[in-house]
Amino acid sequence: MSGTSADGIDAAVLETDGRMVVRPGPFITVPYEPPMRARLLAALGPESDPASAAVQALAADLTALHGRAVADLLHEAGLTPRQVALIGFHGHTLWHDPGQGRTCQIGDGAALARATGITVVNDFRAADMAAGGQGAPLAPLYHAARAATLARPLAVLNLGGVGNVTWIGSDGDDEWPVLLAFDTGPGNALLDDWMAGRTGAARDDDGRAAARGRADAALLAQLMARPWFDRPPPKSLDRQDFAGALAAITAAGLATDDGAATLTALTAAAVAAGTRWFPTAARRWLVSGGGRHNPVLMAALARRLGCPAAAVAPVEAVGWRGDALEAEAFAWLAVRSADGLPLSLPTTTGVARPTTGGVRHHPMP
Repeated sequence: MSGTSADGIDAAVLETDGRMVVRPGPFITVPYEPPMRARLLAALGPESDPASAAVQALAADLTALHGRAVADLLHEAGLTPRQVALIGFHGHTLWHDPGQGRTCQIGDGAALARATGITVVNDFRAADMAAGGQGAPLAPLYHAARAATLARPLAVLNLGGVGNVTWIGSDGDDEWPVLLAFDTGPGNALLDDWMAGRTGAARDDDGRAAARGRADAALLAQLMARPWFDRPPPKSLDRQDFAGALAAITAAGLATDDGAATLTALTAAAVAAGTRWFPTAARRWLVSGGGRHNPVLMAALARRLGCPAAAVAPVEAVGWRGDALEAEAFAWLAVRSADGLPLSLPTTTGVARPTTGGVRHHPMP
């Protein structure tokens, strides 16, 4: 998994039947070197043509890095390629435009299969979008599989570059509980970009800048007045959709720490705004993604949600691995794809009916 934060590759081993059996194995995180991260960030946006020489070169380098990550992970796990059935390869999203039914994830599945000697499943989003879905988020069914034994209603919140939430209810059919999933708004991307532009730092480590600052209440109210928050699910975002917030904060003349505090408050307020669509309130929130490492953001979430602090916790509180969860999800989705099982539901992406997806690439004989 190479997420919207563009901070690196998460790779995980998973033993599963693609249904409810989940036995997580070893995982690794491989940070991008600064030049590679800069190239990925510079390529974001619909002006990036996947057929251009520059994007093709970027895709080839991204694929090669994933191949090395697979080799490192297999070494860590003590596995050979012959012991691995499939690789789920999400690639890296350069732009996502569900309103136009278009999305762009770079990464060459066939090249990765040749490099690793393992069958690769990629292109997870296209079939969903062709069937009228948003193409995202795709992890909710995996969240539900992992949460099968947990008390509900439960919310699983991923705070990567963009925030997305899975609400898991207590009723449903024989296979799935009631699910609702959607993107909530900005996750870490805006705050990361703000800190990089102001200080050169990759993030607001431990929320220290936000803790020193003070959120601008009027500006926050202005940002939260965007029509996005009043749009009912299904809905999904591109990383750049809220980029105007940075311009607004700059135009307002906010100091670095006050801007960090305002963006932290925006992420938390966006999550809280999404709860209006929940059928019933979540009893517990489990948080994955880089945002769970930010104690100031976690505290802001608890305040905005009106929850005791203990009710908003990193996914490690229930024995999951927050840095591996999304990579595990795409491994699980790869198995489902190979078996022709749904990757998305009407309540997770807005697709007309439960829909499978993905494209398989076999290694050379």
